[in-house]
Amino acid sequence: MKTIETRRLILRDFTLDDLVAFNHYATNPDVGPNAGWKPHENLEESQKILEMFIREQEVWAIENKETKELMGSIGLHHDGTRALPTCRSIGYVLSKDFWGHGFATEATQAILNYAFEDAGLTLVTISHYPYNKRSERVIEKCGFHYEGTLRGASKLYDQTIVDSCSYSMTKDEYCKLKKVITSDNNYPPA
Repeated sequence: MKTIETRRLILRDFTLDDLVAFNHYATNPDVGPNAGWKPHENLEESQKILEMFIREQEVWAIENKETKELMGSIGLHHDGTRALPTCRSIGYVLSKDFWGHGFATEATQAILNYAFEDAGLTLVTISHYPYNKRSERVIEKCGFHYEGTLRGASKLYDQTIVDSCSYSMTKDEYCKLKKVITSDNNYPPA
């Protein structure tokens, strides 16, 4: 996968050296449930998932450029609800240690740049559960368009059925948005 740099972040391939830091945030009971997955129970569970990330090459590690700390992950995944082959869906998670500093927004903007300018995508989607107001705010700040709420869309790890708030951005919308934001130096450069 392509390494992507922003002002404060490096988005890079995961390695097995990330295991302890990955496990640190993946075991936090406030992190996984916001993304729909159960907190990891042990290091072995984290290792299996980390190995999957490495093998499948869809998920970047989010690293703090200055401290070199692993902060979370961001992925560009197949969107199972769309037939369009040039569509992918963004999913991200950050360690609770880094919430509230704009890192998820910065990483998402960088992935949008990659998706539309390098990967040749024409549509990028993203969603959040109604209770995840932090993700809702990131999605709004990135300029996605709200499409609607799919009721009863997902079954969580604890068998709870939840709605999914769905958003998208076309390449044309991205290009228009980038012109406005780049002039304010808030969007990562292409």
